[in-house]
Amino acid sequence: MYNVDSRDRECAVKLQDTAILKKLAAGDLVAQEAKFHESDEGCILCKMSSSRSLNLFHQFGKKIIGIGMNYRNVAKELGAPIPNKPLVFLKPTTTYITEGQDIRAILDDFSPNCKEMLYEIEFGVVIGKRGFNISRSEADSYIGGYCVTLDMTSKDHWLEANKNGHPWALAKAFDTSTPIGRFIEKSKVSDPTNVQLWLNLNGKQRQYENTGDMIFPVDYLLEYVTQYMSVEEGDLIITGTPPGFDTVHKGDVIEAGFKNIDSIKFHVSKN
Repeated sequence: MYNVDSRDRECAVKLQDTAILKKLAAGDLVAQEAKFHESDEGCILCKMSSSRSLNLFHQFGKKIIGIGMNYRNVAKELGAPIPNKPLVFLKPTTTYITEGQDIRAILDDFSPNCKEMLYEIEFGVVIGKRGFNISRSEADSYIGGYCVTLDMTSKDHWLEANKNGHPWALAKAFDTSTPIGRFIEKSKVSDPTNVQLWLNLNGKQRQYENTGDMIFPVDYLLEYVTQYMSVEEGDLIITGTPPGFDTVHKGDVIEAGFKNIDSIKFHVSKN
């Protein structure tokens, strides 16, 4: 059974050709047009799409690339120097949740030694095709679209990691820590350097900032990150949070979005 595009057509193919079977096993036919015509052996007519639907990027993307301290006003608020290069971290895709699912409150029995969790609104960039060593001038062609994203953070682990110079994995990689909205078509965002981000907690505005305050814009981030690793179709880059991030509690309601483009709403579980 294959989900091949936004229509989620299902197909079953009875194949006798071992060469094609090997290509299917290697995933080659997911990335190219493949037609199987009904034959005497009883193959079911099937046409696979030339690419997977980015509407479902969270189901097949392989990684989430995070960027820390990427707003000038955050550095100012924290009294920290402006970084001279991006601070990069990774999150597993097991952290994704979509609207209708709750953010799980972090307690000792779920994430040891953690008492507090932070909300962070982020401008999410969905990768449209595989790339490595991408230049700033060609970065736009690798962007498939965008996504309103929350980067929930274990405050205790984050502070401990910063104090000891350790990676942020324990602070960022817990289940339900990456709530996302729907995939936003690239055409809906005319200028990624001029998008107004906002976040309300229990109806009160807590974050409100323009992506123009980013230290490293999206094209720079793509160039920098792909010097070290490939990006692939469906990967997500979350580009940092603006000032105003703070603690959430059980039962809180988080609403966030890109002004006049899209918004999301998530509850923090009471359980």
